[in-house]
Amino acid sequence: MDDLTRNRELVGNLHKLLETTAGEGVVRIETHISTVLLAGEYAYKIKKPLDLGFLDFSTLERRKFCCQEEIRLNRRLAPQIYLDVTPITGSVASPEIDGEDGAIEYAVRMRRFPDEALLSANVGSLDPQMIEAISRVVADFHGSIDIATPESAFGEPEVLLAPMQANFEHIRQLVDEPTALARVEVVKAWTHERFRSLRSRLEMRKSQGFIRECHGDLHLGNIAWVDGGVLIFDGIEFNPDLRWIDTMSELAFLLMDLDEKGRPDLSHRLLNSYLQITGDFEGLQVLRFYQVYRAMVRAKVAAIRLGQEGLGESERSQIMEDFTLYLSLAERYTRQGHAGLVITRGLSGSGKSTLAGQIVSGIGAVQLRSDVERKRLAGLAAEARTDSAIAGGIYSSEFTQKTYDRLLQLSQMAAGSGFVAVADATFLKRDQREPFYGLAADVDVPLVLLDIQVPEEELYRRVARRGAEGADASEADAAVLESQLATYTPLADEEQAWTIVITPGDDDSWRDQLLERLGLSSSSVSSWA
Repeated sequence: MDDLTRNRELVGNLHKLLETTAGEGVVRIETHISTVLLAGEYAYKIKKPLDLGFLDFSTLERRKFCCQEEIRLNRRLAPQIYLDVTPITGSVASPEIDGEDGAIEYAVRMRRFPDEALLSANVGSLDPQMIEAISRVVADFHGSIDIATPESAFGEPEVLLAPMQANFEHIRQLVDEPTALARVEVVKAWTHERFRSLRSRLEMRKSQGFIRECHGDLHLGNIAWVDGGVLIFDGIEFNPDLRWIDTMSELAFLLMDLDEKGRPDLSHRLLNSYLQITGDFEGLQVLRFYQVYRAMVRAKVAAIRLGQEGLGESERSQIMEDFTLYLSLAERYTRQGHAGLVITRGLSGSGKSTLAGQIVSGIGAVQLRSDVERKRLAGLAAEARTDSAIAGGIYSSEFTQKTYDRLLQLSQMAAGSGFVAVADATFLKRDQREPFYGLAADVDVPLVLLDIQVPEEELYRRVARRGAEGADASEADAAVLESQLATYTPLADEEQAWTIVITPGDDDSWRDQLLERLGLSSSSVSSWA
């Protein structure tokens, strides 16, 4: 009896055993590398005796070690469900859980959560507030985990490239459809070309501390919404190179998964929320490189499943469909995005950030908030209150200039990486706007100025309400607004060429104008919510 056959028989007999002890039906879930038995309040995960190159579960000792690693690593994000490593004793024909004899196999024992809590099965229930919560958990996790040391191999360019190359090799061995293989070769060629152009950037990412011991497999199938909060589980334990990765590679997996599930609007929101929390806008330069990689990871997983025994015709057809879908997504990421530059102009309370947020979810833009970046430059959290005087503290003319310089730098980074950059600030002075006009010309991207005009009484009402709520990064109050009104001047005639005026009560025609100015089609819009 070979090891895989033995494993299948053991799992089948464990299934029967649990059905007699759990008091209810046992659910069996198969993946390409493990089997999970859901029994009562527990879940038991048994690893398959495989050596796939990127993982080695071929011996009992390796499987035990990987079970222990799975507990250690996943307790970082889900300590309440990862319980212990459980020995399976007895025999293949008559196994026991927690028996006293020598172990013949090991299982990771977890506390079970409701099946309906899994986000991959409830994509329709996802909303912006949940996305914000996920981004906060991921950002905080990335900020707390271990950083790869300079002398370690983790995060070195060739180490990062190796699993990408392995994906292509695995697919070539497992898929025999000529057209699909030709498409894979195109993605492979793009990956190698981008790797060469990004090599120095990848090296810099490690030197700046972005190679960390991450989760490694961050997608909706490994996230649940339990008791009103985010639960992230099932991180990679079997290959350190696949979890000691760039934090942007980790985020790219979840962004890709949301795109694949038909929710690019939430993908855009997640990216922007994460960037505003972490400030890692430099990661935009490598994001699409990693998104292609992550789509090909899922394509490879589908290819591996196609090569395994026991699949019905309908299941095989679905897996092949999944393979094709992920390959198409990878191809889409290889095409550089449509870059542009949008700047807002409006008094405090005019709704600039709300408008920018709509553009983010609608066309996949990157929002650059002066209120957030000003405080980041000062080493403060976005919601921190400084009680600075008008034109004093972090609102002095010198610090304001520093803030606009940072917005210009970030706009160049975002537009240069193929994104529409939305510089979200008041931009009340011509000399604040001029450098951005120059940037658009230098990088040869479309420029749009959104001039947001709101009646004074409404502005005062809005800033008062925002101040009472105290949950926004902006600290502008009535005194600040009064000062702005005193120095507010119209746009110059030559600026009108790239200006769209927006006032309360307008219909949504500004959206069509924006798309036209940026050279985008309405089919590129995911959601204006």
